[in-house]
Amino acid sequence: MNADSPLGHHHLTRPLDYRSIMSGHRRGISAGLMRAGLALAAVPYRLVVAQRNRGFDRGQGVERCAATVISVGNLTTGGTGKTPIVADLARRFRRHDIRVAIVSRGYGRGDADQNDEAAELHQRLPDVPHVQNPDRVEAARIAVEELESQLILMDDGFQHRRLHRDLDIVLVDMTCPFGYGHLLPRGLLREPIKSLRRAQVAILTRCDQVDEPAIDDVIATIRSANPAIVILRSSHRPSGLLQFPDQQTAVEDLRGQRVGLISGIGNPAAFRRTAEDVGAIVVAEKILPDHAHYDRETVERLRQWATDLGDARQLICTQKDLVKLQTDRIATLPLSALTIDAEIEPSTEFDAMLQQIATAIHTTE
Repeated sequence: MNADSPLGHHHLTRPLDYRSIMSGHRRGISAGLMRAGLALAAVPYRLVVAQRNRGFDRGQGVERCAATVISVGNLTTGGTGKTPIVADLARRFRRHDIRVAIVSRGYGRGDADQNDEAAELHQRLPDVPHVQNPDRVEAARIAVEELESQLILMDDGFQHRRLHRDLDIVLVDMTCPFGYGHLLPRGLLREPIKSLRRAQVAILTRCDQVDEPAIDDVIATIRSANPAIVILRSSHRPSGLLQFPDQQTAVEDLRGQRVGLISGIGNPAAFRRTAEDVGAIVVAEKILPDHAHYDRETVERLRQWATDLGDARQLICTQKDLVKLQTDRIATLPLSALTIDAEIEPSTEFDAMLQQIATAIHTTE
C-alpha cells in the first residue's frame, strides 16, 4: 500500500503535507518554489474576491427571504468546528419555540440525499430540518414556503452573500486562525482578514487547545479589522462516546485505552488532540480527506488496517464519520464516535442579540 495515500500508514497524508508547504514548515528549494508558485496563483484569486465583494458591498445581487437569517461561517477552508456551534444556536432558538431550519450548500453530497454534515446535524437535531442546495436563496425559499421556518441558520455562509443575513457570525479556529496568513491557494484564507468588518460576532473555537498569548494575538488581529465586533471564546468539549446506532457511553471510558483513530475531516490534528486530552492512548491514526466517501474499497482497506492493529483495543472516529460508516465495529475492533459539543463562554451582549432576534420573530407572528 502506498504510504502517501489517504489510507497509508503515515500520520501525514497528502492534505497535511500540503499544509506543511503553506505554513512554511517544509523547507528546501522545491518547497520554496511551490510556495512562490502558489503565491502567484493567489493574485488572480485576490482580484476576483475583491471585485465580487465590491458588488455585494453595494447591495448588488443581494436577495431577502421572509425569515430571519443568521449566517455561521469562517474565513478559512477546512474544519473550524461549525457543526457544534450551529447545533448550539439551533437549540437556543428552539427553546424559544421558534421554527428553525438549517440551509447549506451540501458540499460532498454527491448522489446522496444529504452530506455528512447534514447527517450529523440531523442526528444532533432531529426536530430541525436541513435544506441543502448550492443556491442558498432557493434553499431559504423552500425553508420558508414549504417548511414554514421562522429562522434560518445558514451553515458556512460568510462568503455566500447573495442571501441577505440579519446576523453574521464568523468562527475562527484557534489551532489555525488565519490560514497561515495567505489567500488560497498560497494559504487557507478564502478572503482577506479585513473582511471581518462585515461580521457582528466572532467566535474563537478550540480555545482549550492553545495558550493565552495566542488567543490575545488573535483577538488583537480581529479588533484591528473590526473594532466593534463582539468576540467570544468557545471550546469543543467531548460529551460522550456514540456507538452505532444510538448507544451512548461516558467519555471517561476512553481514559487509558489504546485506540486507533479514523478521521475524514478538515482538521484531523485537532481531533487527535481532543482524543488525547480525554486520556486516550493513540497507537495508530488513519487520516482520510475531508468529506471522505466510505465506499466498498475504502472500508475494505480500513478493515485490513484495523486487522493489523495488534495493540489497539478499539477504534474512535468523529461523529461525522460514524453517520457514513454506520457500523459498530471494523474487523474485530469496536468502533465508537467521540461526540463533541460547543461550550461558548457566557456573554450578556451576545445573549441580548439572540434575545432581540427571538423577540422580533415572535412579534411578527
